[in-house]
Amino acid sequence: MNKLILIVLLAFAGYTGFNQYLASSKPADIEAYAHQQSLSSDSAFANAFKNRASHLQLGGHGTIVKVLSDDNNGSRHQRFIVRLNSGLTLLVAHNIDFAPRVASLDEGDSINFYGQYEWNQKGGLVHWTHADPNGFHVAGWIEHKGQKYQ
Repeated sequence: MNKLILIVLLAFAGYTGFNQYLASSKPADIEAYAHQQSLSSDSAFANAFKNRASHLQLGGHGTIVKVLSDDNNGSRHQRFIVRLNSGLTLLVAHNIDFAPRVASLDEGDSINFYGQYEWNQKGGLVHWTHADPNGFHVAGWIEHKGQKYQ
């Protein structure tokens, strides 16, 4: 009987300790965690492009090489092309029905971003650079000139 009690106590202590470990290793703020993890390397985009992968949450840093006109069909999107350090170009489609327009966007500007990558032959598309109003999708963002847009 004493062995059974000892086994139960040890199992409970191990379970409690493991749960405390898991709780301490989880980020307190999922948005802060996403921001920390967002600056994926160019190699993540290169791998996604090479493998024709889509639906990937990726982030990066690049230079705006072209500011395009807004896409006003359906949800409105601010569009621009970003060149990564690797040379890969991405079309960023930032939904301005759900997030503020990125102000003063010019060719040559540096930009940080986090969103959902979709493969295409020209390098890829990044969208979902905003919070999901329904709370089902990981929130994305754009950071430009010290201002965060989401």
